[in-house]
Amino acid sequence: MTSIDTVEALLENNEALQAAKTFLFQLADDDYITSFRGSEWLGLAPHIEEDVAFSSITQNTMGHAVLVYQTLEALGEAEADKLAHARPAGERLSSVYLEKPNGPGTYLDEPHYDWALAVIRLYLYETWKKIRLQTAARGSIRPVAAAAEKILMEQPYHLAHWKMWAVQLLDSTPEAKERLEERIAEAWREAGDMISFGGHGQTFLENGVTADSEEALQLRWLEEVRSVLPAPAELPLKEAGDGRRKEHGSDLDQALKTCSEVFTSDREAVW
Repeated sequence: MTSIDTVEALLENNEALQAAKTFLFQLADDDYITSFRGSEWLGLAPHIEEDVAFSSITQNTMGHAVLVYQTLEALGEAEADKLAHARPAGERLSSVYLEKPNGPGTYLDEPHYDWALAVIRLYLYETWKKIRLQTAARGSIRPVAAAAEKILMEQPYHLAHWKMWAVQLLDSTPEAKERLEERIAEAWREAGDMISFGGHGQTFLENGVTADSEEALQLRWLEEVRSVLPAPAELPLKEAGDGRRKEHGSDLDQALKTCSEVFTSDREAVW
């Protein structure tokens, strides 16, 4: 595989360029929606220390999304702010599982959120995010690898945080274990698109965006998850929706409307 070392070289290779953009949009859109759902926990986490920690992780995750959107901007896409806030749901490549609300109610109106959902979803996602970043960092497209390497400087701390929560709660009270196990079972019904490349896995591999096959990455994810959670012995997970193919429901519409409210109030402003 020939290395593509610069943005200029990537712009001259249309097939590799399109593969890189698709991968980056999947990564950025996942982080964007994950950060938004995390922000809805502000002031609602189980205790004040966790409120501070979760807020910091959420802010970092949005920073990761910004970095990737900026990389896409350098590759000829729109300005990063517009990629983040102005694209409709039908253009997003985020996982439907990550778009799922935290629980009944809204942040401003009787929120009844489920901490078990937050712990399981974020542990599963951060595990996949790490694996996805690692394979991109070892890929042959340097602009993509550089973004992945930069995010990997922070991301392992996010994963360690949610792994700690999962381990401690599974070894806690019977109620805590039962609630986590319910969310694990739910994930195996709904999280299939999160660990999918939406039919682009072979294209990513052939163009050097990733250094490993999609199947190998999924098996690596499953092995790591099963070392912590009482998860099924094998893939595949079922899919409740397929965000990688731009198939979304009303949950994403709600999130985008809320998260982009300030941006859309004055599209000409410089934020």
